[in-house]
Amino acid sequence: MRVVLHGQQAFGKAVLERLLERGEDVVAVCCAPTKEGKPEDPLAELAREKGLPLHQPASWKTPEALELMQSFNADICLMAYVLLFVPEAVRDAPTYGTFQYHPSLCPEHRGPSSINWPIAMGKTHTGLTIFWPDDGLDEGPIMLQKTCPIGPDETLGDVYFNKLFPMGVDAMMEGLDMVKAGVIIKHDQRLDDGSYEGWFNKDAAALDWAKPVADTYNTIRAANPAPGAWTLLNGAEVKIYDAARVDGDGTPGEVVDISDDGVTVQGNGGRIVLKRVRPDGSGKIAASEWAQSCGLTIGTKLGQ
Repeated sequence: MRVVLHGQQAFGKAVLERLLERGEDVVAVCCAPTKEGKPEDPLAELAREKGLPLHQPASWKTPEALELMQSFNADICLMAYVLLFVPEAVRDAPTYGTFQYHPSLCPEHRGPSSINWPIAMGKTHTGLTIFWPDDGLDEGPIMLQKTCPIGPDETLGDVYFNKLFPMGVDAMMEGLDMVKAGVIIKHDQRLDDGSYEGWFNKDAAALDWAKPVADTYNTIRAANPAPGAWTLLNGAEVKIYDAARVDGDGTPGEVVDISDDGVTVQGNGGRIVLKRVRPDGSGKIAASEWAQSCGLTIGTKLGQ
């Protein structure tokens, strides 16, 4: 079966590696253009290394882009982490069309920050969806879904790299096997049944120490490693990465302990131990080092 892989970054590279390990007939690799001054995409690097035809059109909305996809004479296109919009005519050019990976249990958490939001909301499970995309935003009939737990202390990085990333590569291969076996499943359930969620951006990652401590801790986990939860110290931003939740009462936002283990801040109904932070204008450092460098003392109030 002639396969086109359309993707980018580490996930796209991992899918290509698996396709090649399986001996699949990869007739073309497509990814976004390399931006000036930026390193080449890992997927593009691997495609060049393996001598595969690599194409990086700036847009898939042109007649030339459609002609390009048609020229591959492909049976199926796999979309692995694609940010450029691909119109229906291009998606339908391969014999069996195009299927795509999305890291959430759609229709829940459609959108660009689909891993952050379930963590921020305190959910205990998430998953991935392989679907047949249409012209909507993360919309189309579902092929298959996989679920995984979200541990109480797991971060965005934990959930993606340890779970959704490897599960996603496996699921893409499972989808390909279904197509090869003639099991072209397009369920009646569509992905536009739920609301579309925007980016988990800086505003979403801002900490309000007056909110329940569970919400504060979930925001920190959901923003680690990106975009990084943040608070204020004397008007300057401090991003927070590694942290832990512990018991304790007091005034929300107040520093209640400083030790080699970190800086403990009182929340609403519990406390958060800050372990790794990034002060404004600095790299990531241990919270204890930050406390010493800025003269932080017990009783200092964060968030202002």
